[in-house]
Amino acid sequence: MKALWLENRTLQLRTDLPVPEPPPGEALVKVLRAGICNTDLELLRGYYPYCGVPGHEFVGQVEGGPEEWRGRRVVGDINAACGDCRFCRSGQPTHCENRTVLGIVNRHGAFAEYLTLPVKNLHAVPESVSTDEATFTEPLAAALEIQQQVPIDANSKVLVVGDGKLGLLVAQSLALTGCDLLAVGRHREKLALLENRGIATGFADAVRDRAFDVAVECTGNPEGFDIARRALRPRGILVLKSTYAGHLSLDVSSLVVDEITLVGSRCGPFPQAIDLLANHRVDVMSLVCDRFPLSQGLAAFDRAQERGTLKVLLDASDA
Repeated sequence: MKALWLENRTLQLRTDLPVPEPPPGEALVKVLRAGICNTDLELLRGYYPYCGVPGHEFVGQVEGGPEEWRGRRVVGDINAACGDCRFCRSGQPTHCENRTVLGIVNRHGAFAEYLTLPVKNLHAVPESVSTDEATFTEPLAAALEIQQQVPIDANSKVLVVGDGKLGLLVAQSLALTGCDLLAVGRHREKLALLENRGIATGFADAVRDRAFDVAVECTGNPEGFDIARRALRPRGILVLKSTYAGHLSLDVSSLVVDEITLVGSRCGPFPQAIDLLANHRVDVMSLVCDRFPLSQGLAAFDRAQERGTLKVLLDASDA
């Protein structure tokens, strides 16, 4: 099969990989669509020493596995858990001590014609959700994880820093809580996507120091972290939603004095994300800026790394 292969920070298109054989309890999924996200780009830059097929945002059709799943369009939780460790037993499988992670840790990913995942990880895609829309299930679920970790309601004053792919999804999902929300970034055309949905936006100079209950950092750079930190009132909550390829310097003393809570946040609830997509409560299609067949995957990565680019999709059904 065709697939993109990452090794030693080098990406190549391969046509000699075997179609994977699903082990017991797993399904063979023919990939229809896959999305390139910032984590994929960070892997290319050496964020984590991964070797294999990258990619974790996908929609596919089940071709092998339990009969009741065959032929269905699916998305899938990216963490394949063991079921036996202390985290699995306590209902925290995303922190399984023995997990593999699709396209990130010890499991070949979605930038290929086929992948395998445990059947228990699969979620059916409703007919009302297009294949392109469903590709956003994983990042939208990650955005929704914030609300699983931090209480946010109409009385909360919330700041989102960053107008990239994830920042735009985070802002849209948080707006549904009715909170007093401000999203800031660097690109007027990206912020306009939020303004069209009635969300207040601005640049960094719109942020008032020590004025917010919750700040969500979605830039992955020190400047964004600094904006989010300074925006928090004492006993505020700083949610880190980005992966950082390098090291981050911070004033730990100010965190102590203001009793700031730091919350790391990554994978989230797929059922809630699918429900939002099915009921068209978030706009994801405006984030799509380009698409490529899998055979042009290297060009797709080049496009995804261009400044200002939002979501680039790979069409694996037209490999």
